[in-house]
Amino acid sequence: MRMTWEIRRKYIQFLTVLLTNPEAANLCSGRIYKGGGKAFCAPGLNCYSCPAAALSCPVGALQAVGGQAGFSFYVSGFLLLIGVLWGRLACGFLCPFGLMQELLHKLPCPRKKLYLPLRWVKYGILAVFVLLWPAASLLYEGAGVPAFCQYICPAGTLEGAVPLLLAHPEFRQAAGGLFAWKALLLVLIVAGSMSIYRLFCRMLCPLGAIYGLLNRICLYRLQVDTGRCTDCGKCAKACPMDVHPARQPHSPECIMCGKCMAVCPQQALYWGKERDLSIAKVD
Repeated sequence: MRMTWEIRRKYIQFLTVLLTNPEAANLCSGRIYKGGGKAFCAPGLNCYSCPAAALSCPVGALQAVGGQAGFSFYVSGFLLLIGVLWGRLACGFLCPFGLMQELLHKLPCPRKKLYLPLRWVKYGILAVFVLLWPAASLLYEGAGVPAFCQYICPAGTLEGAVPLLLAHPEFRQAAGGLFAWKALLLVLIVAGSMSIYRLFCRMLCPLGAIYGLLNRICLYRLQVDTGRCTDCGKCAKACPMDVHPARQPHSPECIMCGKCMAVCPQQALYWGKERDLSIAKVD
């Protein structure tokens, strides 16, 4: 049996989870790894405070930049490098929290569509919670506030707060209203992801917003062979992100999952820099 594109993608997603979270033994002790790997960022959303994580979260690192007197060329350069190379392909292949949402969506549950204007919320979160709030708090209070991590990030709640609370009984007594709010938000996102494909990625994720802005200029992106495309609409029906790939191949919502390529009868859609029939075919 030949391996389909989707199975290959799932292998890469699970491999990414293992590579970015190799300290799984720490989940029992509640110890946070603080080795040299934390000086580097993971390409997807993976909490720094997760006991299993060996890398830093790029969103958390970006807030740290905004909350310090100085500018980190590494963090911004890393995000630009990933975005310029792959755009939101990083979301589709390299994000552990994205994989979790996909697995949740496989559970039997009524399917719903995301109200499309809500896709713009993530850009507001990027501007306010990741960039402006940390910088403003440094300017007016002398200390930066990692606002997205502190008030919103469900990955931090699931991967960081929950394991630490389970491993440290003394932490449970200190958990207050803020944890209750974030736990509620996590529950809503988990429940919503069962019905709406990648709800958090599409509506709230600032990392997806950054990569999405670079989808149009990234080197390896979805392409359309207009000479082959018959505009049959099968790609639009197959797209879980509610994009019409043949008409919007560089949409900031496209995570390049390959489902549109798999159903295209003319093989008019392909992933890469230029047409190469030897690699364009998708099972």
